[in-house]
Amino acid sequence: MKKLLALLLAMIMAFALVACGGNNQSSDPAPDNQDQPQDSAGEPAATGTSLTLWTYPIGDWGQEDKVKAITDAFTADTGIPVTVEYLAYGDGDDKVNSAITAEKAPDLIMEGPERLVTNWGDKGYLVDLSDMFDDTDRSEINAAAMTACTHPNGEIYEYPLVVTAHCMAINLDAFKEAGADQYLDLENHTWTTEDFIKAVDALYAKFNAPVGAVYCKGQGGDQGTRALVNNLYGGSFATDSHDQYTWDDPLNVKALEQLKSMPGITFDASLEGGDEIKVFYQGILKMAFCWNIAQQLNPNLADTGAGLTGTGEEIVFMGFPSESGTPALQGGIWGFGIFDNKDDAKIEAAKTFIRWMCDSEHTVEAVKTANYFAARSAAEGTDLSTIWADNEIMNEYQVLMPYLGDYYQVTKGWAGARTEWWNMLQKVGEGADVAETVATYAANANAAAAG
Repeated sequence: MKKLLALLLAMIMAFALVACGGNNQSSDPAPDNQDQPQDSAGEPAATGTSLTLWTYPIGDWGQEDKVKAITDAFTADTGIPVTVEYLAYGDGDDKVNSAITAEKAPDLIMEGPERLVTNWGDKGYLVDLSDMFDDTDRSEINAAAMTACTHPNGEIYEYPLVVTAHCMAINLDAFKEAGADQYLDLENHTWTTEDFIKAVDALYAKFNAPVGAVYCKGQGGDQGTRALVNNLYGGSFATDSHDQYTWDDPLNVKALEQLKSMPGITFDASLEGGDEIKVFYQGILKMAFCWNIAQQLNPNLADTGAGLTGTGEEIVFMGFPSESGTPALQGGIWGFGIFDNKDDAKIEAAKTFIRWMCDSEHTVEAVKTANYFAARSAAEGTDLSTIWADNEIMNEYQVLMPYLGDYYQVTKGWAGARTEWWNMLQKVGEGADVAETVATYAANANAAAAG
């Protein structure tokens, strides 16, 4: 009834304006908004507009049926239609950059800070979302995620939804067969550098072939090789202020020299991260350095089910080995940014979308669609800490979350640095002097960043 009365009133007011020669502007006070659609945060939803969302394949946010279910629910709740385009990592950046050049960028983009903050945000293409965060939000959101989503200029270009910890995996059956399981802390999913070396030696003695690969065909999965090298002896990859690359740290040189000296570890320029996982699933490699919860839940290159190789052997996720046994893991952070397409109505509608997904009772489903972990502890009174209590694998995997390390992917010149990293690994694998090679490629990365 209220909506009918409001509609009749609007028609009467419009007729009066026309009769008096009025225009579309009015100095009358804004009408009471009690009959407008409300978003989940209790604020009026932007209406009369639609949104386009482009998303990279972040868990099931890359699956049309799963995304349609949640965006349809959003539309039903707010009246804002959403059209979604699904990007692939192979050519997604090119599509986005072409759209920006043609002034046809989407309203919303879903990805991580290395693209949203360091790239498109840094270039001035994204809206500052600072006004969306109050003190409660900042206290609930993971501190590392909050920092990573904030540009050095103080503007926030990404609203985080989910986080995860990248890790490695081992073939537990093979470890047991080689007697190497004694070197694992399976309760905490950690191990020391000393125990890692002993385990690799035992596996090599048993299988008489390399059991782990420092893959370096390209940048795919390079978070694994970086974490392996940085963790072995505690080396760093970038400064705390993220203004310079530091992988020429002598501790990283020591780690690379150690890996190169081990017959159980090969430097393989024919493999990227995805290739390494495939070989691991086949049982050829006994450990994988490119791993996260997505593989643990649903190994898309093996048909035996979650947590198993293609031949049915048990896969156990592990933190990277470190001298203390306490790793510093590379994190994944994903959320939403808004392109500044100079349309205030669409920007407000996009903010409504973000609040609905990231800071409301609906955040539970948005997080579960990503198959990762909530970037915040609570959302508008909804506790998110037990979101995976009914999922044994996800619940167990949370043991790694306290080990999240620095999110250095926001360091300036990131794209170029990634290329320098895998090219460096190739040279080390070919037998070049490790210290000289590391120094050369780290200097190249810093020169590109400075330029």
